[in-house]
Amino acid sequence: MTVANALCALFLAAGVFFYIAGTIGLLRFPDIPSRLHALTKADNLGLGFIALSAAIHWGSPAAAAKLFLIWLIALFSAGAAAQLIAREALDRERGR
Repeated sequence: MTVANALCALFLAAGVFFYIAGTIGLLRFPDIPSRLHALTKADNLGLGFIALSAAIHWGSPAAAAKLFLIWLIALFSAGAAAQLIAREALDRERGR
């Protein structure tokens, strides 16, 4: 096993761990804002680790740049989507 393969496995395991942690947070937390917080933070970190693992595995700077761009788009869109969901949940809670 090379160092690159070991790093791929380590980052992939870290990504899966954060995805599982986000899912547990989604299922366990009591209200919508805390569920969204756990889900968006953990899933974005998990995706970052998995993208890093894939970039190391493929070893191509072009592939790494594409994966980084995908991660950035997911990072911004998840935050925006969570904010919109939280706002709608708050409006429904207040009866608007």
